[in-house]
Amino acid sequence: MAFCELKYFSPALQKQTAANIILPEGKKGPFSVLYLLHGLSDDHTIWHRRTSIERYVQDMPLIVVMPDNGRGWYTDALEGPASETAIVSDLMNLVDSLFPTRAEKRGGRCVAGLSMGGYGAFKLALKHPDKFCAAVSHSGALGIGHFPLRPEEVERSGDDVNLEERRRWLREMVRIFGEDPVGGPNDLYALAKQVPQSLRPALRFDCGTEDFLLDQNRSFHSYLDEMGYAHEYEEFPGGHEWSYWDRHVQEALQFFRPLLRLD
Repeated sequence: MAFCELKYFSPALQKQTAANIILPEGKKGPFSVLYLLHGLSDDHTIWHRRTSIERYVQDMPLIVVMPDNGRGWYTDALEGPASETAIVSDLMNLVDSLFPTRAEKRGGRCVAGLSMGGYGAFKLALKHPDKFCAAVSHSGALGIGHFPLRPEEVERSGDDVNLEERRRWLREMVRIFGEDPVGGPNDLYALAKQVPQSLRPALRFDCGTEDFLLDQNRSFHSYLDEMGYAHEYEEFPGGHEWSYWDRHVQEALQFFRPLLRLD
């Protein structure tokens, strides 16, 4: 495999940004593309540093693009950067122009991520089903955008030790999503219901049984079941940690293999 860091200007972000990219060697394209998204406290280098992703895809005719999205939640903020457009427009168009991708085909593009990136993977696929045929979420924050962001809930929680931290978190989330994002363009529940059945991307998600986001994953799994949206969901031992994601990203690749016709 070849490896490169792409530094470029994003009009949506109005700044320079970067993405790490794994490229097949000794194979003839065009190639399918996996966009692999990082979590809240990470950047575009983290998947390559903390997992063996390059080794896992070494025999696959697949380009892996790992973009930096800051703390943007892969969302065009109400007040702030257009972090969704930065991926689905700026970066994807650039990748398709620079590398031998299956750019014209929805079936040649998928997306996966962990935590914030797990939410982002599902959000991008459900909101742009014409661009992605499948998505995988590991330990995803799948309830983001589905609950009101009310200051009064923070104030009466009774935990004075972390009160200021929770106030800061609320301000950050309201700046991105607004105070009442429920049912809007960043609510996975609403997006799953709205996507045309003929364009539904294939979904797989998993979560550790010791993960603090387990309830959010179980709730979204139940919702998809109730609405008849076929999907794969599994729980495994483990927490919100890299040993878990390094292990289960391998299952994501196997999930994508037949969908992208990688054999």
